[in-house]
Parts: sequence; structure tokens; C-alpha cells
Amino acid sequence: MVRPPIRATVLAGGVGAARFLDGLCRVMDPTAVTVICNVGDDFSWHGLYISPDIDTVIYSLAGLQGESGWGLRGDSGVVLEELRVLGEEPWFGIGDRDLATHIWRTEKLDGGHSLSAVTAELAQLRGLRSRILPVTDDLHPTVIETPEGKLAFQDYFVRGQASATVQGISFPGAVNARPGPGVIEAIKGADLVIVAPSNPFVSIEPLLVVPGVRDALLQTKAVRVAISPIVSGDAVKGPAAKMLVSLGHEVSALGVARLYADLVDVLVLDEIDAMLVGNVEALGLRAVACNTMMTSSERREQLARQVLRVVPH
Repeated sequence: MVRPPIRATVLAGGVGAARFLDGLCRVMDPTAVTVICNVGDDFSWHGLYISPDIDTVIYSLAGLQGESGWGLRGDSGVVLEELRVLGEEPWFGIGDRDLATHIWRTEKLDGGHSLSAVTAELAQLRGLRSRILPVTDDLHPTVIETPEGKLAFQDYFVRGQASATVQGISFPGAVNARPGPGVIEAIKGADLVIVAPSNPFVSIEPLLVVPGVRDALLQTKAVRVAISPIVSGDAVKGPAAKMLVSLGHEVSALGVARLYADLVDVLVLDEIDAMLVGNVEALGLRAVACNTMMTSSERREQLARQVLRVVPH
């Protein structure tokens, strides 16, 4: 009997998730991959609806991502320069070709289409074979609580360069948010659910607080695997390490394991942190130590294969 392909669902934030997905879709059937994307970073910029994590995932899987992991490779910045001439301070970097995506998306949304429908069409137009699902079609912003007050996520992360001390994180839209079409089914119907190496607080938690998502992850019969975004006591990218400190958690793969202990079965951590395997397994998780640094296409594929090996054959 031919074994059916593994059905994998990935809970995803931005660049780290996109890099992992690039490897995953190279080593397994991409049509069997579903990505559930964070929308807590979404915001309005000069009247345009921007969805950074969705775009980062789509651009990466289409092979179009910029050198820094976001935006479009080789994009120009003429529009931003013209905004400066007009006295604006364009603190959010959007390239000229990237701008077309946001214009197109905004027109579709203004025309009554849902974010899920628009995202599916965008993925198709970019040649993707995997499903890309926003976790919700409802407004679901991430709010950062600092000593100076509450900040919208992009004001904290981009405008403020993540310099403010994070005292708390809230999701005021979560109470009224509904899971997007296919989200719950993708988690419950998977053979493997992967928590990507994304920031636990501002990439993964915004997914889990949408009513029904955490319960689906607890109820699924899939093997559940998280990949630590913390390597050797620091974040591979972004402010996750600083957030762990300010929110009272250990900055290590073990700290990540404690956050996810009731949600996953396996934690994949970098081989440099192999000394933590016993501590992670004491939490009731299986620990897998391997090279998690996705510095090349080959490394991304190797990590993806390692994750796929946890599924029983």
C-alpha cells in the first residue's frame, strides 16, 4: 500500500517561519502544506492595508523575498523618496513593486472580499501550491504595553526599533475574532502541526488567542512540533530574547519549551543547546537537537527533514 503524503500545518509568523517553510516545501509535497499566518502585525499605511507576515511567507515561497527576508528582492524606493520630498517621514519601508501588492489587496478588501479570499488569490497569482490561511479575517491587532503607554505593534517594532521595554502584550480584537475559513480544520486534520521558529509572544500567541485555535491544537491527533527561535541564549532574529527577559522567562530553548509544554509533543532545539535536552524532556516533551540555523537552502531543507522524521511511519 502506498502511504498517503503527510499533511502538515504550520503556525507561522514572519521571516523565521518563511525560511523554514521554504525548506519544508522543497522536501515534501507543497500541496500537502497549509500555513496559518499571524495577522496581528497588519496595519494601515497611507490608506493601504498591509499584511507583513502573509506577504513575507508568500514572497518567500515564491522565491521573491528580499535579501533581509522581507519585501521583494531588488525592489526600488522611489515612492518613499517622493514621500520624503513631500514632507512625510516614511518610517515603514515599502518598495515600489511591493506597493502594488498592497494597492491590489486594499482594492479587493474594499470591494467586499475577505482577507482569506484575497490571500488565496494572491498565493495563486504568485504560483504557490500550498494553502496560506490568515488566522482570522477579523481585525486582530497586537498591542504592546510599555512604560510609556500602549503601542500598536508596528509603532513598537519598526518605528521604535523594538527599543521599548515590553511590560505586556494584549490582543483587544481577539474576543470577537473568528477563525478564518479552514483554520480549525487544518489543525485538526493534519498529521503534523509545526510551530515555526517565530516569536512566541507576537507571532504565535496572536494565533492561539483566536477562539478555537488553542483548543484545536490541544485536540488534534497530529504530532505537534515546535522549533525553538532561541539559540545559545539569544534570538536568531528579532526581539524575542528581550521579550522573554522583560516578561519574566528564561532566555533559552528551555524557556521556549516551558511556554509550549502543554501545546506540543516535541521541541526541536539547536545542537549547540543539546545540554538542555534532559531539562526539556523533564517537562514531558521529546527533545530533538540538530542544526536549526537556516543560513542556506540546504540547511533549511535539512531542518525540514529533521522535523518530518518525528511523524511515525
